[in-house]
Amino acid sequence: MVGALLAQTLRISVPYAFASLGGTFSERGGTVNIALEGILLNSAFATAVGTLFLHSPWLGVLAGMTAGILTSLLHAVACVVFRADQIVSGVAINLLSAGLTKFLLKVIFDSTSNSPRFEGLPEWSLPWLADVPPLRTLLGTPLILLAAVCVVVGSRVLFRTPFGLRLRACGEHPEAADSMGVNVAGTRIAGVLISGALGGLGGAWLALDQHSFTDGMSGGRGYIALAAMIVGKWNPLGGAGACLLFGLAETMQLRLQGGSIPTQFIQMIPYVLTIVVLAGFIGRALPPRAVGVPYRKEQ
Repeated sequence: MVGALLAQTLRISVPYAFASLGGTFSERGGTVNIALEGILLNSAFATAVGTLFLHSPWLGVLAGMTAGILTSLLHAVACVVFRADQIVSGVAINLLSAGLTKFLLKVIFDSTSNSPRFEGLPEWSLPWLADVPPLRTLLGTPLILLAAVCVVVGSRVLFRTPFGLRLRACGEHPEAADSMGVNVAGTRIAGVLISGALGGLGGAWLALDQHSFTDGMSGGRGYIALAAMIVGKWNPLGGAGACLLFGLAETMQLRLQGGSIPTQFIQMIPYVLTIVVLAGFIGRALPPRAVGVPYRKEQ
């Protein structure tokens, strides 16, 4: 029972973990990325199209990552190159993605609700872990294992590599980074594109796990991933822990449905938990000092 609960929590936490890690890279570089919701949605749709037309879920994952990178490129150009308001750009991309995927769903699949079903990624058979559901889920499901690897590698890249140092410098004090010869605009764009690639993996997981694309299937996960990033204090490991917490809340929500508690009340659980955690249980969370502030190079 407990093992199955933990296994389901792991599966539900995957899109949160990818998107939260992506948001961390973007905001550590100084760019707010609330476009994660749109990135998840576009990537899920591209994954469905890629899988159905290329007849390979792995190519579908590649299509999802490509869609995530292209969506984030739009955000990067607007915010870093043209110094647009980062919140407005993110909201615009989210609204555009909702309308665009609905339109393409009708055009390509002649449906207003969902795509045809398709095969997901094959799971690896690990007989020696057959009786340990959480480990079997973690090690036997490619994208779940990849999410865990990305969190560990992402933490090391951010805090142990020259690129991570330059990215964090651009988010904390871009003027100082510029004076040391760092290309602030290029580094910030790289951070946003990494967030798009990781968000693309999250979107790919949504489509492949449900074996179809459903209109609006991101369902606010991009926003909750941003909350997880803040709860984790812009640290990949902390963000992953918060994602597991929100994944557990969603798992409880699913398991409580059908009982005597009203469904509408149960569906509020993840969002209420998000508000409660952000309101008072994480202590003081300080964002990068220059996040959300466009940088103009002095002449």
